[in-house]
Amino acid sequence: MANQSASAYPILCASFNQDNSCFAIGTKNGFKIFDSTTGRLCYERGIGAYAIVEMLFTSSLLAIVGAGEQPILSPRRLCLYNTTTGNPLRELNFITSILAIRVNKQRLIVVLQEKTYVYDIISLGILDTIETVPNPKGLCAFSPSLDGCFLALPASTIKGSVLVYDVIGLRTHCEIDAHRSILSAIVLSSNGMYLATASEQGTIIRVHLVSEATKAYSFRRGTYPSTIFSLSFGSSLQLPDLLGVTSSSGSLHVFCLESAITQRSRRGTGFLGSIIPNSVNDALDPSNHHVLHNAFLAGVKSCTVIRKVDKISEATTSQESVACRATICIVTYNGYFLEYSLSINHKNEPSWTLNREFNLLTVVAADTPTKS
Repeated sequence: MANQSASAYPILCASFNQDNSCFAIGTKNGFKIFDSTTGRLCYERGIGAYAIVEMLFTSSLLAIVGAGEQPILSPRRLCLYNTTTGNPLRELNFITSILAIRVNKQRLIVVLQEKTYVYDIISLGILDTIETVPNPKGLCAFSPSLDGCFLALPASTIKGSVLVYDVIGLRTHCEIDAHRSILSAIVLSSNGMYLATASEQGTIIRVHLVSEATKAYSFRRGTYPSTIFSLSFGSSLQLPDLLGVTSSSGSLHVFCLESAITQRSRRGTGFLGSIIPNSVNDALDPSNHHVLHNAFLAGVKSCTVIRKVDKISEATTSQESVACRATICIVTYNGYFLEYSLSINHKNEPSWTLNREFNLLTVVAADTPTKS
């Protein structure tokens, strides 16, 4: 994988669907949809350059936005597209470029530089317009669960504040002061309970409890600044067990939230626990942090998800056996898919395995990707 400048990336966009079972990429020649579990190419359409491709779970509905290289693929035009028929269903046009799209079974979110629109996805009736601070990167996070359906957007251009909006209730839920520097990445857990944030410094990752608008945990990614490309919570009905992070250093980081809870409760009864804030302890405690260096090429933009987390009861296993196993997928914008397994034993010792790696641009429908 040769190093490339950002303008030379063959992939223009990459996104996973709401349950991480599939992912889509947009290129200068069209878009493709893959099965995350098998790597199988499920659908492709060669109809020009696309900058946004968003899926609605595993349905045939896509929300797509062109990259502007052809008049019909204007970045101001949102097309709802049916992969079964190969035809557009509806179109929405805006006066400025669309920077991000998010969908679930009730809402369609359209992010522009200074406005965000909330639509009913069935009728496409507009429900609300959110005036935002300038957001040229289209930074946003969305929780697809209808029980905790929140949208997170930058709330400041001088510090890392986050506006959290209730998309079902159509009202502002809270504002969270997350970092002193402006935001570079945000993600909500699938149930909407937790928000993870990173600033442009990229040294500290913070996790916030949305219901109380409070900081729950802080984790140190590293000492030197790095651009955070992607954040991903592991799926969970309550507190996600793991938080995955990729950055411009080419490293893959995984933070154990459940371990932080256990260690915090133990520290609370000791002398240090009584005088050092919990958030400081969390950030300085390396036992919650597992890192794989050179997971992908440094400097290349990436999108990652924790696709699967399996936990094994300590009561039935030895300390040397696996306590937790996570499957982590990475799509790099220079055209590669990588799948890693992280196994953590009951001594909190990690073991990394590269399960699969293949070129997204050369796969055809009959191919079965294998490790290269």
